[in-house]
Amino acid sequence: MRYNLIREMDIANGPGVRVSVFMQGCHFHCKNCFNEETWDFDKGEEFTDETIDKVLELCNKDYIKGLSILGGEPMHPTNIEGTTKLAKAFKEKYPNKNLWVWTGYKYGETLKDKDVFKYIDVLVDGQYVDELHDFRLKWRGSSNQRVIDMKNTLKGNKIVTLED
Repeated sequence: MRYNLIREMDIANGPGVRVSVFMQGCHFHCKNCFNEETWDFDKGEEFTDETIDKVLELCNKDYIKGLSILGGEPMHPTNIEGTTKLAKAFKEKYPNKNLWVWTGYKYGETLKDKDVFKYIDVLVDGQYVDELHDFRLKWRGSSNQRVIDMKNTLKGNKIVTLED
């Protein structure tokens, strides 16, 4: 597994100042994707335990509100094991900080019953659709994507979305 970039201070991908990890590799290739450089599974840097340690250290500041994992595609079969390992380590070390993950997969269809969901606070799901792009949307690029409250979704066994 590989990653493209670790952003130490990000204010665009979730609430507050956060650390963001952009995973490498995506097979969706959405039209006008904002992050085409993450598509190739062979590019980027190797994702190791040292990478996880670096991310956790970057999150160890009071002004960091949480961690965002996006891509590329963090839920792709090539990436989900590393995504889960990072998510678990983050929530164990920082239970009061939030974890947001973006995926092109739809929760409840191809994605369900994966260990990673125990650690995610908010999941933004669904492929970006250029024809449905709307600049007024918060945390997502197109209106088909959902911003899912994972804790309440898992608790009630029914998808609960966050209001914009």
